[in-house]
Amino acid sequence: MNMMRKVEAEISRYLSRIRSEQRHDGAWAYDFETGPMTDAYMILLLSALFPDETKLMRRLAGRLARTQAPGGEWKQYGDDDGHLSSTVEAYTALLLSGFMDREQPPMKRAEDFIRGRGGVEKAHVSTKFMLALNGLYPWPAFCPMPLFLIRLPQWMPLSFHRWSSYVKTHFAPILVLGDCKFRLPHPSGLHIHHLYGTKKYRKLERLERREGEKRKTPETSGRMLGRSKPSRAVRKAERYMLERIEGDGTLYSYASATFFMIYALLALGYRPDSPVISQALRGLRSFVTVTEEGDAHLQNSPSTVWDTALASYALQEAGLSAQDETIRLAAEFLLSVHHRRPPERRAAGRHQAAAGGWGFSASNTANPDVDDTQAALRALTRCAGQRHPGCEEAWRQGVAFLFDMQNDDGGWAAFERNSTSAMTRLFALENFADTAYDPSAADVTGRTLEFLGNHVKLTLRHPRVQAAVRWLLNKQRRDGSWYGRWGVTFVYGTWAAVTGLRAVGVPAAHPAIQKAVDWLLRVRLPDGGWGESCKSDAARAYKEAPYSTVVHTAWALDALIAVHDRPVQVIDEAVSLLIDWNREDGGERAAYPTGAGLPGHFYIRYHSYPRIWPLLTLSHYTQKYKNG
Repeated sequence: MNMMRKVEAEISRYLSRIRSEQRHDGAWAYDFETGPMTDAYMILLLSALFPDETKLMRRLAGRLARTQAPGGEWKQYGDDDGHLSSTVEAYTALLLSGFMDREQPPMKRAEDFIRGRGGVEKAHVSTKFMLALNGLYPWPAFCPMPLFLIRLPQWMPLSFHRWSSYVKTHFAPILVLGDCKFRLPHPSGLHIHHLYGTKKYRKLERLERREGEKRKTPETSGRMLGRSKPSRAVRKAERYMLERIEGDGTLYSYASATFFMIYALLALGYRPDSPVISQALRGLRSFVTVTEEGDAHLQNSPSTVWDTALASYALQEAGLSAQDETIRLAAEFLLSVHHRRPPERRAAGRHQAAAGGWGFSASNTANPDVDDTQAALRALTRCAGQRHPGCEEAWRQGVAFLFDMQNDDGGWAAFERNSTSAMTRLFALENFADTAYDPSAADVTGRTLEFLGNHVKLTLRHPRVQAAVRWLLNKQRRDGSWYGRWGVTFVYGTWAAVTGLRAVGVPAAHPAIQKAVDWLLRVRLPDGGWGESCKSDAARAYKEAPYSTVVHTAWALDALIAVHDRPVQVIDEAVSLLIDWNREDGGERAAYPTGAGLPGHFYIRYHSYPRIWPLLTLSHYTQKYKNG
């Protein structure tokens, strides 16, 4: 069988599998899998306030126990040397909930790992924050993020309102909790003093003796006592949270932000059985997915819209028509989650984006982003051309949203327009500068260019395209690669940049394109594929993975296909690898995380990616090379 026939047979297999996984409502709901954080936080919350939720806690604890490495640590990805914060979070949840005790061998190994890394004092600030909320770590004498920031007008550099929507959503409750140093001592009475590398835990002992909090009930401990009425800043923070609760009860569709909101509401005097908290808990439960192993995982933000847009587009590229029932149902779902009202005013300046975008999760109604919008528009382009009801108007609105969100520097960011880094480094918080502002990104800009070139049919003569191309060319690194913000990492960014530049007419012979191809060939692994470690993200330098991954290989191969008019040897060799790996179901090559959230601390295994990206790449192979 020649290569083209092999590729077509493989496409057929991918098509059958993906079509069979579509839900009745037209969506695809693949797992959005991350490290232990969300599972651990959910166990701590439930065991403290809702101890009757034993079935869910047991299943979440089962995943934590299963994912512990033999050395006792928990990891963010396969070649991780051990992640201290993840290990502290998982250990604490298992201990306080009673699912494991301190003397069990896995817990002893985890304790040794934590102490060997310097103790809980060396954990990430977000981990210490959650420990402080549960009375397990002392609050600092002065909160590094004072509550009054939420009252500052947007024009002031330090204002809360200049931050990205992601950070504002998380920090509205954090500012409240830090201001009152809220503590919710766990009813088990257990502590983690043995995980400290210093005597810092003695501050907790003195506080407990002084305030007598050890025997307080969860309903009364840690409230904003001593204030006859809340300050204007507290009222503003409370209103900010309540106005951004989604229909499912979660805060902006983030589990992490919802946890913080629940604790903040408790601090403000809400009882655990308050309808607002009960609805938030129901929303968190709706994010729980059953894993392949049968235990449970709490997704931080289900990727239903993203996965549905990508899957529908990949199936259409593989040959399904816009009239196919699978595509029609997917279009109806995407139209049902289209944002028809303008989002809130973005991080900086007075710009108000137009309505018409899409968000990441199905419950997201007010936080659209560029990446999900361009993905949804790709899936709807052919439907709009066939005059599918509602598609044409939604498609035009989506394109207008993309135009509105282009930054003055020519690039696109994920959530914000013209977001600046002014003053963010004054706050001594890890990763704050990585999330507080949202600059133009090569991956988002490249993907948007690819959509505008191949689907809106814009060329290099268009002023918006010219500005974006200039920005991308200026951001290419000396080695020929681009840094990708929302995927791992340089392979992702380079693929997005190359395919975007080619789509708008930058010739394959352009020096930047040739430089990128040379880089891709240099980082090809000995097994013939591509694989990049998550370590690249925090290091801001390419680090190879211990083996090729399905997704990285599909991205690199797609970039090469975009450049070469004929299937050169390296392309056919990589295609053969993708076919072989698919027949083996991918194994560890398909399980490696290739989504990025927070450098060094949050990585995503999209269960959709090993299906969608190889199908899209193989489809591009047949489109370009089938007729010789």
